[in-house]
Amino acid sequence: MTYLPAPRAKRTSPWLFVAIAALALAGWQWFETRQRLVDVQQQVSQKLAEFDTGNKEDRGAQKLSREQIDALQARLGAVDGKIAEFQAQSTTLQALYQDIARSREELALIEVEQAIVLAGQQLQLAGNVPVAVLALQTADAQLARLDRPAHLPLRKALAKDLARLNALPFVDMPGISLRLEQVLVGVDKLPLGSYGRPEKKAENEMAAESKNWWQRTGGAVWQEMKGLVRIQRFDREDVALLAPGQGYLLRENLKLRLLNARLALFSRDQSTYRNELKVAQDMLTRHFEANDKAVQTAQTTLRQMTTSEINVELPTLNDSQAALRSLRPGKEKR
Repeated sequence: MTYLPAPRAKRTSPWLFVAIAALALAGWQWFETRQRLVDVQQQVSQKLAEFDTGNKEDRGAQKLSREQIDALQARLGAVDGKIAEFQAQSTTLQALYQDIARSREELALIEVEQAIVLAGQQLQLAGNVPVAVLALQTADAQLARLDRPAHLPLRKALAKDLARLNALPFVDMPGISLRLEQVLVGVDKLPLGSYGRPEKKAENEMAAESKNWWQRTGGAVWQEMKGLVRIQRFDREDVALLAPGQGYLLRENLKLRLLNARLALFSRDQSTYRNELKVAQDMLTRHFEANDKAVQTAQTTLRQMTTSEINVELPTLNDSQAALRSLRPGKEKR
């Protein structure tokens, strides 16, 4: 019998172990890589979720910001409209204020013109210097309140005219007129010289009241008897005799003389004024009781007024009027 030789045991190759190790290493690396990939995916997903959430918040914030911007723009538009309306109102008010200022200036200039005209009338017609001075001072005060450089020439002219008027000698025309009025009112009470000494009725009545009835009766009879005879002195001057009805005419004629003197005073007619006063003095001396105190007072008053100078050469207001005329056309053009 033949024996077959026994088979040899197979010998394990070392490359197998290397391949298995390499395969195991590759599998472990694949697994580890996959785990890392999963982690990266999770991180990416988380980041994307966070980014999406932030994006949503940003969009909400942007939307809110746009809404706020729209609201602010709407408010800004309303404010712009209010500003435009305010500017329009301000322009209108400014124009209205300018019109009012021009109107006030025009009214003031009209008042100034009226004052200058009044001053000229008082000087030319009545010769009333105080009233003319007051009118010019009023005009200058109006111009001072306006305080415009264009009014300086007119104010200079007013100052010159005021200086000329203040340099004039003072004539108290109202005072002289009042004194003439007092004499005029007292003419009816002045006793006439042709009727003898004035009666003393009051003294006789007081003396009669202190007596008995028979004494009063006797006294009354005696007074009647004395009235039948009148003793009067004519050794100094012949007193003009007047009929009883002529006394009224004499007093009225004296009043007319005094009134003529008063009119001459207002018209500054020196000659007529003095002539009428002298005629009135002559009438008082000739026809009225010289020893009466009222007559003497009237004579003294007329004598003093005769020496008064009333004819003063008054200046004109040509400078002020010319300055006013040069100012008014400029205002009318403007």
